[in-house]
Amino acid sequence: MKFLNKKIIGLAAMLLVLLQTAAFAADVQVTGVRASTSAEKVRIVFDVDNIPVYKVSTGNDGRQILLDFSSAADRTKLTKLMVKDDFVTGISFLNTGGVFRTIIDLKQPGQYQVKQLKNPNRIFIDISKEYEKTTSQEMAPGLVQTTYIRQDGRGMLTGYFVDVDTSRYALRPALANGVIAGRGTVSAMSDANQAVAAVNASYFALDGEILGLTKIDGQVVSTTYLPRSAFGVMADGTPIIGTVDYSGQVKTKNIAVPVSGVNCERGENMLVLYNEYYDTNTGTNEYGIEYVVKNNKVIAVNTANSCIDPGCVVVSAHGSAKDALAGIKVGDKMEIVQNIGTPWDQAPQVLGVGPRLVVNGVVQVTAAEEQFGGDVANGRAPRTAIGILPNRHVLLAVVDGRQSNSIGCTLTEMGELLKKFGAVNAVNFDGGGSSELVIGGRIINKPSDGSERSVGSALVVCAK
Repeated sequence: MKFLNKKIIGLAAMLLVLLQTAAFAADVQVTGVRASTSAEKVRIVFDVDNIPVYKVSTGNDGRQILLDFSSAADRTKLTKLMVKDDFVTGISFLNTGGVFRTIIDLKQPGQYQVKQLKNPNRIFIDISKEYEKTTSQEMAPGLVQTTYIRQDGRGMLTGYFVDVDTSRYALRPALANGVIAGRGTVSAMSDANQAVAAVNASYFALDGEILGLTKIDGQVVSTTYLPRSAFGVMADGTPIIGTVDYSGQVKTKNIAVPVSGVNCERGENMLVLYNEYYDTNTGTNEYGIEYVVKNNKVIAVNTANSCIDPGCVVVSAHGSAKDALAGIKVGDKMEIVQNIGTPWDQAPQVLGVGPRLVVNGVVQVTAAEEQFGGDVANGRAPRTAIGILPNRHVLLAVVDGRQSNSIGCTLTEMGELLKKFGAVNAVNFDGGGSSELVIGGRIINKPSDGSERSVGSALVVCAK
């Protein structure tokens, strides 16, 4: 009798569990499934009486999406759903053990999002397809802006391009606040120069010092320490891209002392030139000597922190460079010779950046040759670049990165993109959170910092 009672109790417990499971499995009823397609995505919609607990995962190396609804019963009795789309190759359903599973087979891995709606209750999954979309508009005569959106197995990319007719517009570097010292936003530099468009340009240090050779209106305002790529504009407006290197000397009496840099911090045993593009003063310490030069003649000698007047250059020397110039006094001749090679010496505007991305119509990244570090050369990131088109127009390019709507580009991918849009030669600018495009004073892209970053310089486009 005791054994029978135990058996009855056990059966009753099992029955209770089965009843609870059956009731639990029926918590959610899937009452309808349908699919729709567009150029950008495939959407699958599930009509449900209650919002289920769901889990989404991938299989088959990302070419299969599995969407599971827990405690769900299928009232549609569908085993497959037909969809007229090449990207989604099949949609099938399984309903076992209280789980309603949807199996979505893809031609190749794709991005997806699962969302829910209430009143009426629905679950839907959007699967982004591989596609490209371009939209263009003429912002002004000779200035055409194109937005490019691409979705593929790598993710979504959003890029912005500006075709600039160089017969109508002049391009030149612009410094934050008009000087090397300090930083400012691209939009502020655009406004200050009354530019129709602008992009961020040079690499820079935290204090605003430009890292790369820059020449503005014929005057060298910063230098590079090794040969690197540059973008330049000749006097007739012809754009050029190539390799630029700097050499300079200060000559006086029978002495020639090499120039270590222009408008940069003076270090040990260095000779640095400071001109009006640096700041109002050199900001140097008392351990050197400074010669204020105008029209190849020394007009003042100071120990430190000399004023930089328009039309003057301050020759600031320390250590061995200071010793080499010992004895120079006011009234002595001092000649400053600077050379950046052909055709760069004749180009009034030069912007030293790099590396090269496209060379004579071929994607060719020169990051290793130019000794760029991994922060520039490796991985996908927001990028800024410039290309030259066959018709002598210039192509400004900015791609967003580090955000959901844009994964950014590797340097090679950036080169491929510029070639796709017609560039026969192209060079990379500073990127990352600095990447920004401004047109008519308005920020066009989405900087990855979430707001404008203060940078050292910009390339501005101004009406002739």
